[in-house]
Amino acid sequence: MGLDVLDDRQAVDTHAHQPTSEFLHDAGGQMMQDAAARFGSDMETATYEEMIAEYHEAGVGRAVLLGWDAETNTGNPPVPNDYVAEVRDEHDDFFIGFGSVDPLKDNCVEEAVRCVEDLDLSGFKFQQIAQGFDPSAPEHEQLFETIEDLGVPVVFHGGNSTLGACSPGGRGLRVKYGNPMLIDDVAASHPDLQILIAHPAFPWEKEQLAICQQKGNVYMDLSGWMPRYIDDQVLHYAKTLLKDKVMFGTDYPMLEPGPWLDQFAELDFPADVQRKILSENAREFLELH
Repeated sequence: MGLDVLDDRQAVDTHAHQPTSEFLHDAGGQMMQDAAARFGSDMETATYEEMIAEYHEAGVGRAVLLGWDAETNTGNPPVPNDYVAEVRDEHDDFFIGFGSVDPLKDNCVEEAVRCVEDLDLSGFKFQQIAQGFDPSAPEHEQLFETIEDLGVPVVFHGGNSTLGACSPGGRGLRVKYGNPMLIDDVAASHPDLQILIAHPAFPWEKEQLAICQQKGNVYMDLSGWMPRYIDDQVLHYAKTLLKDKVMFGTDYPMLEPGPWLDQFAELDFPADVQRKILSENAREFLELH
């Protein structure tokens, strides 16, 4: 599976969603169906036991399980943070739980505190296009200041989104919120906030690379794209200047770990860089021991 450079099951997937109806059908709704139809994928559900077995077969030992709350902007129910914590507790040797708070809800700051202090979640995921917000806007300053004080990392979506693809008006979702330059403002204002930008941020790959190079507290993952389709400049930076700041991610269940790792092995990255991207960088970022 392309993991010859690692010990068994040492790879860490920094970007996985629930393979269950809570995410694929309830939270995803029609916009998820649009994405599946556009790219020829199905929305079949699976159990967590099946998911973990698939990861273990591919040689992956841990995965970040992401929460989701875009209720205000989409009208769809969230994947509750309590649910993420419950799944994490049932499989605590595999999942690292990240919560989600809807920045447009009045209680978002209180919920962020509850996620860390009561549920012991390890970080937060934001999908700005689905959630319909500009992370650099002043009204969200208190939220990110609070998360910075809580001392946990955040994942921001980077680039375009397949949600709502080819539907009339894209279901009202606005691609501009995926521009990583909006995340640069957050990184500059909150230097102690550790930020992971998910996905090679098409069509803003160069902006993302520049931010990761300039901001010591910003990293990126390669999720959401099969390796052979990732922009050549992204791969060049991942192999060289940003080899300590790039991480493996799938976007499961949209992409599966086995095929992703097989294609990554074909890129002929040096063995030490493969170890960094597939395991070491994530373990340091997530403080895994």
